[in-house]
Parts: sequence; structure tokens; C-alpha cells
Amino acid sequence: MSVKDQFVAYIHGLQDSICAGLENIDGKAKFREDKWERPEGGGGKTRVITDGNVFEKGGVNTSIVYGTLPKAMQISFNVPDSNFFAAGLSLVIHPLNPFVPTIHANWRMFELYELDGKRLDCWFGGGTDLTPNYILEEDAKHFHQTLKNAMAPFGEHIYPECKKHCDEYFINTHRGNEMRGIGGVFYDYLRPADEADEAKHFAFQQAIGNAFLDAYLPIVERRKDTPYGEKEIEWQEVRRGRYVEFNLIHDRGTLFGLKTNGRTESILMSLPPRARWYYDYNPEPGSKEEEMMKYYKPREWV
Repeated sequence: MSVKDQFVAYIHGLQDSICAGLENIDGKAKFREDKWERPEGGGGKTRVITDGNVFEKGGVNTSIVYGTLPKAMQISFNVPDSNFFAAGLSLVIHPLNPFVPTIHANWRMFELYELDGKRLDCWFGGGTDLTPNYILEEDAKHFHQTLKNAMAPFGEHIYPECKKHCDEYFINTHRGNEMRGIGGVFYDYLRPADEADEAKHFAFQQAIGNAFLDAYLPIVERRKDTPYGEKEIEWQEVRRGRYVEFNLIHDRGTLFGLKTNGRTESILMSLPPRARWYYDYNPEPGSKEEEMMKYYKPREWV
């Protein structure tokens, strides 16, 4: 079986295990699945959870799409007329309780072909990052340590490099380089040099994907019953507004999906059900919300 076929099988299995883990800790809501087809080639499985005990809205989606590379992407990649294959799992979870952080993750594989079928290029990308409204440092340390441990077999230099990439990517540059959360790990354009290297990259994807629930669920368990009120909900909605801004202005995955005629409902499921924008907003001086602003910049957690 080719690595491409193995990757497709893996993300479908990972989708099942992540959904089961999230349903279990929620205790009420279940994922609704929509299977969809892309007229130009391929399709996917969108799974959405709403109105749970723990999760207000979230999605865990897989897609396998292929066909002629759209003109906009040809220009972006600086290639002639080509065909492509793209497979991936993408998830965003928005919890109900403001003390439980939002989380995002994705794992992708992309191949580019000449029109006669010869493979021109191949790369892997992905990662996961945490977006808390309020943070206890022990949660941030647990999240980062779990990811670091998963990456360690591939080289001690890997985690620092991927953390730095994440810190530099998930930033609202139009907000004065304010990070949308506390980062995590992110990597893109991991091009294999040969078949052995391709297998290694696939194993790397599996290691990060398999660490997801271990990195996130202990934090959910600790914070899901924390008392909160209207002030915390207001802050949650303000921070969700920043999340929306990043996804719609800067996120390459969102733009790629829309430009390749992906399923709009699946792409925009990353947006929260509630968000808030104020004109010239600043947290109250001396508040825990103002204190949180110092965390939305790169820092070492482990």
C-alpha cells in the first residue's frame, strides 16, 4: 500500500478515535456526520458536535480531494497546468466553559502531478495549537510537554523548530502581532527526499495525531466544571472574535479550501457560534483579562 493510501486510512481512523474521545468527555452531545462529494473530484466526511455539556460547537473533518489544480493555486505555487491530490484531517473545538481552551489541529498530505500523471512534488503539513481565554500555566506546560515528547523520537531539534513556526504563524499581524493563543507546534512543506523519508514523515504525522487526545483531554477534565459568569463569557466572545479574524484573514488552509471549491460549510465550521467585537477594546486595567494579554506572545513553556 502506498504512503498516500496509508495516510488516507490513518486520518479516517484518527477521526473516529478523536470523535469518540470528545463524545466521551462531553457525556451528552454526539457528532453528526455529513458525507459530501466535490464535483471536480473527491469528497469528505464532516463531523460536527453542538450544544453539549462541554463543547458548544466543534468539527472533526476529513477530506480527500483531487483533480485539476485551480488557476489561483497554480499562480500561488508557481507551476504550470497540473493535477493535485490533497488529503487531511482538520478540527476545531469551541468549548462552552470559558476556562476550557479552544483547540485546533490538522494533518495534511499534498501531491502535485504533471498532466501525464508523473508526480512533481509531495509534502506533509500540520500541527496543533491551543487558544485559552484564561490559562493556568500547568495546562500550558502539559500541552507543550505532551507534544514535545511525541516529537522527541524524530530529533530533539524538531519541537523547538515546530514551536517557533507555530508562534510565528498563528498571529494576527493586523493586531500588532498578537498571537491568537499560546501556540503549540506547526510544520509545513515537509518534502520527502526518497521513499524512506516519505515513510518517516508519515510516521511523524502519526505521532502528533496520536498525541492529540493526551495533550487536550486532561485540560478539559480539569477545567470543564470551573464556575464562570457573564464577565468571563464576554471575554470569551472577544477572544473568539480574534480567532475569527485570523481564520478569515490569514489562515492558508481556509483560503486553500475556498479557492479549490471545497465545501464551504466544512471549511467555515471552524468559526465559533458566538463572538464579539467592540470598537477600540481594551481589557480593564488590573483585571485577569488584562493579565491574559501577556500570554498572547511567544514564550517558552517546557
